[in-house]
Amino acid sequence: MEIRDRYAPSPTGLQHIGGLRTALFNYLFARSAGGTFILRLEDTDRTRYDPAYEQNLYDTFAWLGLAWDEGPRRGGPSAPYVQSERTGLYRKYAEELLEKGGAYRCFCTGERLERVRAEREAARSAETGYDRRCRGLGPEESARRAAAGEGFTIRLRIPLEEEPGGGGGPRVTRFTDKLLGDIEWKNADINPDPVLLKSDGFPTYHLANVVDDHLMGITHVLRAQEWLSSTPLHVILYRAFGWEPPVFCHLPMVMGQDGKKLSKRHGATSIDEFRRAGYLPEALLNYVALLGCSYEEGRDLYSLAELEARFSLDRLNKAPAVFDYKKLEWYNGQYIRMKNSEELAALSLPYAVEGGLFGGGEPGEEQRALYTAAMGLVRERANLLPDIPAKLGYLFSDPAVPPGGELIPKKGGAEGALRSLRLARELIPLLAAADDEEAERLVKERAEGVKLGDFLMPLRAALTGARVSPPLFGSIRLLGARRCLTRIDAALAALEASR
Repeated sequence: MEIRDRYAPSPTGLQHIGGLRTALFNYLFARSAGGTFILRLEDTDRTRYDPAYEQNLYDTFAWLGLAWDEGPRRGGPSAPYVQSERTGLYRKYAEELLEKGGAYRCFCTGERLERVRAEREAARSAETGYDRRCRGLGPEESARRAAAGEGFTIRLRIPLEEEPGGGGGPRVTRFTDKLLGDIEWKNADINPDPVLLKSDGFPTYHLANVVDDHLMGITHVLRAQEWLSSTPLHVILYRAFGWEPPVFCHLPMVMGQDGKKLSKRHGATSIDEFRRAGYLPEALLNYVALLGCSYEEGRDLYSLAELEARFSLDRLNKAPAVFDYKKLEWYNGQYIRMKNSEELAALSLPYAVEGGLFGGGEPGEEQRALYTAAMGLVRERANLLPDIPAKLGYLFSDPAVPPGGELIPKKGGAEGALRSLRLARELIPLLAAADDEEAERLVKERAEGVKLGDFLMPLRAALTGARVSPPLFGSIRLLGARRCLTRIDAALAALEASR
């Protein structure tokens, strides 16, 4: 059997972590099985639809490097893959279900439905949903009222055991979930006779979803467990049409560390937010792929190709997955360290420009070369792309001269700091031309009898404006002897003045 699965988002909001995890698992499952991954837009909610959200979907997939085999902008044998372009199909199948007795016309107005709801609320009734008033209408009366122009919706006839003649179907609906096992759902607990086709001719999610999955040959439906309660209804729909349902697999929920469903209160959730914050697509994919799925013991980092080869439904976990922002940062840091200097400079440059690192605007040729050369100083210390330019300001503009007290080691004095800076000043021409090993040897020779940290601390503060900075010897090489000497002289003057 050829595996065919799909990601079918509604373009009514930005793509978020939960949606990405669903899309990624469907993508990986199709790739691991040599199957077909389909993208379908379920855009029948026209009141909330926004073309910007649709574009966000395409932009997100492009940024992540995920490609669909069939779908919008690509085509395929089941085109169109946008539900608003398939409304004629849904009307056809709703009418077919009417003829089979699996559905019926409902002539109840919105005002009546609201009145029933209000009366139940006032009476504190436990009943919810539609009261099935039109379920007993005979086919002749139903057809006559429709022909007379009376507005109606089409509702699914949920099988009920208590119907006369015993033809109402079983009391429960059973199906097997690939992850959760055998599931049994009381029909009385299913949404009472939900609308399949609205009065404006547009389908509801349930009808369009089932019809499209059937016509597109979907073999496996991988979706979040929040859709589990809709599955009995969908199974009833499949059986009403006489179709074979696909294999269902309801994925574990993605939770915050407080045990509640991941949401904005936990932090960023939209993919755009993570992208703007400086996460790399491969880090996000790697981490999300592990939310509810295990691969190899003792291994954390996987390329997309490796995930495609290793993914299996048998590796899914039943327990909810916990989204850990700190762990994602760690992953991002690992992928930052895999980038060469040219790649890392190109990825982080927009953040440098936005932060005004180059004095406003794009960098000149020399500034760009210096920025690229500086990647080796910060690669090991950055977890997010904005961390990179944030650590490099001292290379592109002179930092403020630290107050005298900031140039003195914690257990030292002004005289010791002055002596260290004067000695370092003599070494600068040599340090600017030496590699790290040679530079360390030179400093140890000259700083004999002084702790290396106490010797270098005043120099670091003088050159970078801070007690903590990227590697000092590399910074000296990039600054050059002349700029270093100018800053040391300013620091010496500040120390002399503070005595």
